[in-house]
Amino acid sequence: MVVVVAVGQPLTLWWRTSRAKGSFPHCKRDSIRLRVRPARSVLVEAEARAAPTLRVRDIDDGSVKVQIYQGGDRTDDLQAEARAMARAANASVYSPQLLVGKYGSRPVKVIRRTLKILIALGSFGLKLLVDQRNGVLNQNKRLRAAELRRIFTRLGPTFVKLGQGLSTRPDVCPPEYLEELSELQDALPTFPDTEAFSCIERELELPLDSVFSSISPSPIAAASLGQVYKAQLKYSGQVVAVKVQRPGIEEAIGLDFYLIRGLGIFINKYVDVITTDVVALIDEFARRVYQELNYVQEGRNARRFKKLYADKEEVLVPDIFWDYTSGKVLTMEWVDGVKLNEQDAIERQGLKVLDLVNTGIQCSLRQLLEYGYFHADPHPGNLLATPEGKLAFLDFGMMSETPEEARFAIIGHVVHMVNRDYEAMARDYYALDFLSPDVDVSPIVPALRDFFDDALNSTVSELNFKTLVDGLGAVLYQYPFNVPAYYALILRSLTVLEGLALYADPNFKVLAASYPYFAKRLLTDPNPYLRDALIELLFKDGKFRHAHCFHLYTYS
Repeated sequence: MVVVVAVGQPLTLWWRTSRAKGSFPHCKRDSIRLRVRPARSVLVEAEARAAPTLRVRDIDDGSVKVQIYQGGDRTDDLQAEARAMARAANASVYSPQLLVGKYGSRPVKVIRRTLKILIALGSFGLKLLVDQRNGVLNQNKRLRAAELRRIFTRLGPTFVKLGQGLSTRPDVCPPEYLEELSELQDALPTFPDTEAFSCIERELELPLDSVFSSISPSPIAAASLGQVYKAQLKYSGQVVAVKVQRPGIEEAIGLDFYLIRGLGIFINKYVDVITTDVVALIDEFARRVYQELNYVQEGRNARRFKKLYADKEEVLVPDIFWDYTSGKVLTMEWVDGVKLNEQDAIERQGLKVLDLVNTGIQCSLRQLLEYGYFHADPHPGNLLATPEGKLAFLDFGMMSETPEEARFAIIGHVVHMVNRDYEAMARDYYALDFLSPDVDVSPIVPALRDFFDDALNSTVSELNFKTLVDGLGAVLYQYPFNVPAYYALILRSLTVLEGLALYADPNFKVLAASYPYFAKRLLTDPNPYLRDALIELLFKDGKFRHAHCFHLYTYS
């Protein structure tokens, strides 16, 4: 058989086989990409630019779907990505100066938005106060939780993201609030489908029916920045998720950040008790949100994340279809799965929630401390349990990076905490960029000792991460600390993961699950800083620390 393939054009073949599904020779279901060389059975005649690529997928009816690409899959991907970047050339970038210029001359709009926020949240707070005075606070929890969800929804994307964070904290919010706020993950109001489909055609510069053989008539999910459709690509039959950005989203977010940044300037100037540069944190968060508005950047984030972390069989990251991606439209591989906080649904598939949570924690530790590139928005809607037992990461709009020096310093900080070496802990804050080198850390040591001596009365494996964060935060705010933006995102990421874990087990401790990773890194990493940290962990004043040795043996 001779197959002629045009350069750069895909050709899909259907091979009928009598073999059982998933047993195609040397092929792994839904994931294999094979290099094809000329053979007796198949000969590809095309320009000799590079070896063609086969994508092999099993189909439910027992057939096997084969897609042939000439020119090399990676080359085609890069070219398609470059075209997508060109389509997103006019994507907005966060600029405080531009926001001041835009909204500083529009006082009526600014005052109207400010009043709307104050009235909405103020009236809610007043109702809670009245409920408390009337002794019906517990009776009205469901009513007030639903009301808060509606308020966040009406106030728009900034407040939706706040609600998303609260929905993952069962140790902060009552169950009624958790249930209501969890609807903010993917049950937000939709915008008209006609607008979404027009956006797809405008962004891709192609008619809808020339791209998709079918597309869901209404969204599968609606999030804070866009809504998602399920579709099938016309050229290949591949099932995909198509995310389309909300119209007018840049205007709404820009005004909110203008107001929030103004509040941050006020806090920096007049609220002495807060020593952190609030404006810097707001600017960092705003930059991340604006990056989420550029779907090409999100696709690139997904590609990088997949390269770094999807080498583990239990982690799944969907592929991006660059030819059908732009600044406001993102097309990616469809992933079947259940949200990580839907415990009953997961267990009905024969899966264990805690196994998936532990996979998420181990992957997150690699993100934070190994490569330093991490998913900064791991709420339940972005973490799915697949039927095969994999943990799928979705939505790569909000990412961040941990500087290399800080990654080692964090590991060292954990060692110093275990050893109760508070002088070394205080010095760690230089490397973490919490303190400028000219700040004397000696007054900080007693405060660290007072807090951690009490917290560490329990073993490290029994500590609650949120307790440590809250207690350490109380120490930080008493002294001239400046918490870097990347660290604030790390805390958010880890507290969210602990919140997800608590859905499955109220007694779950992130630090206990993290200890094996730290032990392994200390025992195997050749980095001189970590070698010294291991020696510190095992020895004190030339004497062996038996308890720590036991911990390392138990968890490694």
